[in-house]
Amino acid sequence: MIKAGIIGSTGYAGGELVRLLKQRDDVQIVWYGSKSYVDQPYAGIYQNMYEIADDICKDDNMTELAEAADVVFMATPQGLCASLVSEEILSKTKIIDLSADFRIKDVAVYEEWYKLKHASPQFIGEAVYGLSEINRDQIAGARLVANPGCYPTCSTLSVYPLAKEGLIDVDTLIIDAKSGVSGAGRGAKVDNLFCEVNENCKAYGVASHRHTPEIEEQIGYAAGQKVTLNFTPHLIPMNRGILITAYAKLLKDISYEEMKAVYDNYYSGEKFVRVLPKDVCPQTRWVEGSNYVDVNFKIDKRTGRVIMMGAMDNLVKGAAGQAVQNMNLMFGLKEDAGLGQVPMFP
Repeated sequence: MIKAGIIGSTGYAGGELVRLLKQRDDVQIVWYGSKSYVDQPYAGIYQNMYEIADDICKDDNMTELAEAADVVFMATPQGLCASLVSEEILSKTKIIDLSADFRIKDVAVYEEWYKLKHASPQFIGEAVYGLSEINRDQIAGARLVANPGCYPTCSTLSVYPLAKEGLIDVDTLIIDAKSGVSGAGRGAKVDNLFCEVNENCKAYGVASHRHTPEIEEQIGYAAGQKVTLNFTPHLIPMNRGILITAYAKLLKDISYEEMKAVYDNYYSGEKFVRVLPKDVCPQTRWVEGSNYVDVNFKIDKRTGRVIMMGAMDNLVKGAAGQAVQNMNLMFGLKEDAGLGQVPMFP
């Protein structure tokens, strides 16, 4: 039995972690951390957990939590995990951090984009970037995993095979992204009110979104060179889901069959990445509530470009599901354990 603690259990990603873990017989949640709701019943905050999670919310006492849990999920804003992690904590428990504190290897880049002084840069080198399909072996032996961001997960998995094989000019890469409102978190913000979001679509974080350097770093590893790209996210009026459309110049003339073989070579053995048939575009509705990522591509012979597409649930594969996938690897379990949920429709 794995004993799990969640700090930030009352946010959207934390709530999704609870939903996924409560369906398992081999995991016990021993700590529902929530600084805003200390001493309140968890099911009073999320009524879907009535008679399922009867526990009371606790604070973020990492010292006490490390003694009680085999693994701690940090579903918190940037800065908190870095302020709480220490060698003593890591000697007692494993940490899966859903914030950006340990995703970016250059501390100066992190501090520039997140406007925070990193509280524990000594652990950045040790932290493993938790994109299971790419870093599976390193994750298995890690005690600190940096769970990828939602946009970077979908972007990287959509683009990775072609960047890795040197088929695209990564200097021409442009990524257009769209996300449901849950990606902004559960905190009250005017921009996320129903009247602001409904019947509307808008770009935000233009040329400044904090996931940009994370995407650049991961695509750079694949391409073997420094990458600078345009990334523009958009907010759309739905609860959950991410759609990525990426564009890049091709470096060689290539047929559909040849490019399909490249994607299949990378993903045919991957449970959660589905390469769709020819001319079938990924849609968020076909991955909702699941840990799947649907990807596909379209070669535009007229412009000499390729259009790469991906769709996933931002709260599952983009956050909690991927965190559980990483936990499974860290504890030597089947990677897909507890993640067999079929996408929901309608």
